[in-house]
Amino acid sequence: MKFFSLFVLLLLAGSGLTFAQKVSGKAEVIGVAVDSVSGKPLRMATVSLMTDRDSSYIDATITNGDGQFRLRNVGPGRYRILVTFLGYRNASSYITVGRETPINAGTIRMIEQASTLNEVTVRQERSPVAVKGDTVEFNAGSFKTQPNAQVEELLRKLPGVEVARDGSIKAQGQTVNRVLVDGKPFFGNDPKMATRNLPADIVDKVQLYDQSSDQSQFSGIDDGNRERTINLTIKRNKQKGYFGQNSIGAGTDERYQGRLNLNRFNNRGDGPGRQLSLIGQANNLNQQNFTLGGGTGGPITVGGPGSIDPSANQSPTNIIEIKAGGLNFRDKLGKRAELSSSYFLNQATTTTDQRSRRENVLPDRSFLTDQHTYSQNRQTTHRFNGRLDWQLDSLTSLRISPNVSCQATGYDSRITARSYLPTGQALNDGDTHYGSTGDGLNGYNNLLVMRKFRKEGRTLSVNLNTVLTNGLTNALNQSINQFYDSTGTTPLTTIRLNQRNRQNSYSLQNTLTLSLTEPLSLTQKLELRYAYAANRNRAERDVIDASEATGQYDQPNAALSNHFSSLFATHRIGTTLQTRRLRYTYALGFDLQQANLEVDNRSVDTSRSRQYLNLLPSALLSYTFSRNRSLRLQYRTRITPPSVTQLQPIVDNTNPLTIRLGNPGLRPEYYNNITLTYNGSSGAGGKSLFIFASLNQSTNRISTTTTINSAGAQTTQPINAGGYLAANGSLSIGRTLQPTKLGLTLTTNASFSRAISLINDQTNEAKNVFLGQGVRLQSAYNGKLDYGLSGTISYQTATYSLLSKQNSAFWSQYATVDVHWQLPFNFVLTSDLTYTATTGRAAGYNQQFTLWNAALAWQFLKAKQGEFRVQAFDLLNQNRSVIRNTGDSYVEDVQSRVLTRYFMVSFVYNLRKFGV
Repeated sequence: MKFFSLFVLLLLAGSGLTFAQKVSGKAEVIGVAVDSVSGKPLRMATVSLMTDRDSSYIDATITNGDGQFRLRNVGPGRYRILVTFLGYRNASSYITVGRETPINAGTIRMIEQASTLNEVTVRQERSPVAVKGDTVEFNAGSFKTQPNAQVEELLRKLPGVEVARDGSIKAQGQTVNRVLVDGKPFFGNDPKMATRNLPADIVDKVQLYDQSSDQSQFSGIDDGNRERTINLTIKRNKQKGYFGQNSIGAGTDERYQGRLNLNRFNNRGDGPGRQLSLIGQANNLNQQNFTLGGGTGGPITVGGPGSIDPSANQSPTNIIEIKAGGLNFRDKLGKRAELSSSYFLNQATTTTDQRSRRENVLPDRSFLTDQHTYSQNRQTTHRFNGRLDWQLDSLTSLRISPNVSCQATGYDSRITARSYLPTGQALNDGDTHYGSTGDGLNGYNNLLVMRKFRKEGRTLSVNLNTVLTNGLTNALNQSINQFYDSTGTTPLTTIRLNQRNRQNSYSLQNTLTLSLTEPLSLTQKLELRYAYAANRNRAERDVIDASEATGQYDQPNAALSNHFSSLFATHRIGTTLQTRRLRYTYALGFDLQQANLEVDNRSVDTSRSRQYLNLLPSALLSYTFSRNRSLRLQYRTRITPPSVTQLQPIVDNTNPLTIRLGNPGLRPEYYNNITLTYNGSSGAGGKSLFIFASLNQSTNRISTTTTINSAGAQTTQPINAGGYLAANGSLSIGRTLQPTKLGLTLTTNASFSRAISLINDQTNEAKNVFLGQGVRLQSAYNGKLDYGLSGTISYQTATYSLLSKQNSAFWSQYATVDVHWQLPFNFVLTSDLTYTATTGRAAGYNQQFTLWNAALAWQFLKAKQGEFRVQAFDLLNQNRSVIRNTGDSYVEDVQSRVLTRYFMVSFVYNLRKFGV
């Protein structure tokens, strides 16, 4: 508690940091100007003070980097504050001055300008791409899409944005974790809910930025907790009305699909109003307008080493049957509160049928493992998301963001595997059947209380973040495994397993953060903060063997059973000094964290406790070169505790040929991370350049030690190992080619990782290098013909210090052509053709195939809202999925059964009725 006492002293001292105002008989007026949609501050806006009676000019100033303004020496009376900013409507606020204390004019929200004169709309001409500080803004009207296209199709045309076939989005090399609508959540934090359920023609702008935490946005001090975010702003003439896309279809091979999508937006002129959305879908075509298992959300952290073939995201690796539906609601509650909430239910059956070949790397030899896995996973999920923004008074506000999901699952799998030497000599084989049923609960809530003071820039906020997971699983594990002698022909040992196990896991994490900000001047701000976090975990595993005599499960297995708990508690105190000028912002900070890791093995009544003291520095530099060029450089450190699964000293024999152990002696991981982001556009937005680079390093990252015996059986255990380094970068260049106005985008991706592990007690250094070059040419849609051409070629290497002859290098090629052609008599032809080729893989796992899809539609009804469609999937019947995975001690090729050729007839109705 020494750190808490120190924080209280600093808090009391900070609260006394005031600057005495001279007694002059006049007051000071303060306020802030922000964008009405995104809430971002407007720099360099002009603020004029005029008398309310006759609008006589009194004084004027401009807003600073935080959008704040200050008018001094204002005498008693009633005044009008007029705020003007290029591209926005003028905004006014009225105040009454009657005392010497500062008068807070509050937050003045400015609306982007669009005025109508005698049926002629006059708008400020906007460039296709604009850089506004750390935000990249795309004018949706400059990237025309097909009629009735969804937002996902619009995103595919934006330079620097990549949308995979599964709907996942990357922007400038970074995964997009959140998509907002007019700055607010849409069906919680699932990006696909917005990109696959909203039409592209209602979008005015697509804003891309790294969104900081709610507490950081309020304090104005960057805490480093950022998520790559897309915000969709809705056109003003589309903010009131009904819209949606609905369809039903049936096809060959018992394929079917149905979709329900109804939206009612009734936004008011002063900002977002009521929004109501009802969606539903059912199909067995791998079409998901949502993310399976998504919904609670939380901090995003950098993943571990190793690499996955980039072609993996171009093709599904299983077949999914979906039934889902949900409701989203948002509205103001009076003048001071706004509520958004959603409920979503989905049932998914995922069938996986995979064959793989893994080349295992040993210090003195290598061996191969062929495996066939067939599984079905049935999952029913209920998700609830909510957010309440409540302005308690003019200076105090409250935000509550609960997210809850519960699941019921049923899983059944069959695994057959065979390991052998390169000469063909058998080492082992096995046949495993595993089945389980389970229930789970996941909860996430963020409670934030925000208080501004009369002194401009002084704030106090309290944030309580809670993450809860609770799961219960009952499973049956049955297997037969044989291990062969040196000749590879005679089984030496046969191991039979017939077990039932019950696993109960529980985790509760609470983090309380207090932040006090104090302005030292118009350009400098100091933050003092304290955080207490407690991460409690409990895992219980009970295994019972079947009796050979009776066949009943009545023999408890103490060696595989365990009851275990852990607590990772931290006290953290820190400060950040931030300086913000017109063109640049920089901040320097540090935190001192005391951590205590307690583990309790209740099965054997043993416990241990360890304490750690870490200094966590941070730094930030943000520079705006001009209106359309910006640079951001950030350095962060973080501590990641080991999970209860990694700590639990228990044998996991789900796959008897690959045994997993826990390690109670693990230490928390300490990471250093540096990121660089550059955004630039020129030529009236016709040229763009985006750069992203990241470096992640750790000296005690949690890695693995693997023991492989002469028969090929493996046992892995987590350990702390040094020497971890991961770097990745992305470069995207966009151009509009005149006079055809074709959009050209060049994207270069590169990554490198180095990780240390142990194999049979010998150190193995694994390195992975990836280089990829992509190009896309996109037409400017002219109402008749829209087409796009793209291609990617990548090169990847995997090298190992223990056995250099097992080093590998392989190529992947990916190309696609898509066409939308408006034919006479209201017919529309759409087609996409994808070519995939790989080299350098295991025999039988290289691939070269073409996936060709096509559809012919006839549009009818008013405004072509109705559509009959005939669709053909995989016309050449060549679809397949082969990906490569690389790890610390292996290279693996995996081939999956996927959807092949089918035909479908559908009816589609697009609801469009605005202005009502």
